[in-house]
Amino acid sequence: MGSFFNFFKRISNEKESFKNIKKEFTRNGELIYPGELLKIASKKFAKKVALVCDENKITYEEFYFRSVLLSKKLKDMGLESGDKVILYSGNSIDFHIAYFAIWQIGAIVVPINIFLHDKELLYVIKNCEAKAIFVSDEFKEKIEKLKKEEELKNVKNIFSNDDIDWISDIEKIDFEVTCLKPEELCVLLYTSGTTGKPKGVMLSCNNVMINTLQDYARLMHTDKRKNESFFSVLPLFHVFAQNTCLWLPVLTGSKIIIVKKIDRKLILKGLEKKPTLFFGFPALYGLLCLLKTAPLDSIRMFISGADAMPDKIRMAFSLIYGRKICAGYGLTEAAPVVAVNHENESLATQFVGYPLQGLECDIRDEQQNSLPIGKIGTLWIKGDNVMMGYYKSPEETQKVLKDGWLNTGDLGYKNEKGYLAISGRSKDLIIHKGFNIYPQEIENILLSHPAVYQAAVIGRQDSSTGQIPVAYVGFKGENKNLEKILRDLCAANLATYKIPKKFFCLEKLPMNATGKIDKKRLQQI
Repeated sequence: MGSFFNFFKRISNEKESFKNIKKEFTRNGELIYPGELLKIASKKFAKKVALVCDENKITYEEFYFRSVLLSKKLKDMGLESGDKVILYSGNSIDFHIAYFAIWQIGAIVVPINIFLHDKELLYVIKNCEAKAIFVSDEFKEKIEKLKKEEELKNVKNIFSNDDIDWISDIEKIDFEVTCLKPEELCVLLYTSGTTGKPKGVMLSCNNVMINTLQDYARLMHTDKRKNESFFSVLPLFHVFAQNTCLWLPVLTGSKIIIVKKIDRKLILKGLEKKPTLFFGFPALYGLLCLLKTAPLDSIRMFISGADAMPDKIRMAFSLIYGRKICAGYGLTEAAPVVAVNHENESLATQFVGYPLQGLECDIRDEQQNSLPIGKIGTLWIKGDNVMMGYYKSPEETQKVLKDGWLNTGDLGYKNEKGYLAISGRSKDLIIHKGFNIYPQEIENILLSHPAVYQAAVIGRQDSSTGQIPVAYVGFKGENKNLEKILRDLCAANLATYKIPKKFFCLEKLPMNATGKIDKKRLQQI
């Protein structure tokens, strides 16, 4: 009885917190535009440290000042509200500055996966009809080489922070943030598509604000709000990182400790700055286990997302550090957080907590009938954080959005408390180190080789990195050097992390009764 009482008390407190914080960021009956968050933070937390990267740090006042200078530059370039601007950068202070600079002129930010192959990158640039590209120093040469490509002909401006005339002293600047309406598109995020082409997930201003406020109500407390330090090591082009290491900390005026990439030395150096919130995916926690003595004492909460947390990693982390990891669940189409088991209860790793405030979850069978507690089915969700749809893909949108409900494509169930458990994926999605890999995309490349007439890609569990893609091909002719040829073919068309780790070349792949390749049997080979 006591545990149920405490459970419902937590829900009640979270609901009240969500209500209060929502009211704080509401104007004239509508949630404010997320592009105003930095301006608000610069007034409320002017002298607080906002961004820290290596030995560099800037306050919220300076953060806003620099972003405004860049916003003015964008306007001088002729960029307008509604234009799409590619953000092609690694983790850095510049990434944060550029992100808000784009938002502050009412433009749509399009963060790009820096690991994409050139062909994938060019497709995204053309598909989103980008008017400009913000590129960090390490990728300037790459973009310069691509300038001659057809896909970049409509891109009017390619720029970086080096193109800005920085003013050393912070001055008052006459600048008005161009606000978009709650229902308008503000972020376009590309994910790999099952058809072999990346799909653009459209998030509205309301999607962003709602999910950020939902995060706040679940993860943060009023008494700690002014003293949080977020550890930002996840790739910032990923929506999980944007939500937890950009939107949420700016909304709360918290410090953001930026780590440029997932590197042991850089992570240890960043941890010396005493973060209080740590966001990662399972493989990252696996790395911390390998480090064994990482300084984690300052961190009050460890949250994992983007992939299923293996029991092996959670147990090892608990044994080595004496700490527990909060399992979470989300997807880009939900902006992205759906649930977080923030109370660290002794539940199996598949439990990810109860849904965030204002979010409904329904478990359905193949006929879309709701299933009772404990029964596994497809997870559908509904709430103001659910995406607008897929960019230029009404048919793909209709497949997953029905009457306001989103078909996540994931399998799960709920227990008697309403806790959500994720049991697996109804699709063949492979998640490697937090990145989504769709087998059909790789299969299409393999089938482009004349000797290959069958192709199947499946995910295999790897003890150190989670899932890895493994390819099976049916071929005609000689098998001489075929594996190397196919690996080179993939390398010429796909991002590195999508290239299968192993290739099995067979004369014929097993088929099932319906004439499809039997992937279950392949798992047993």
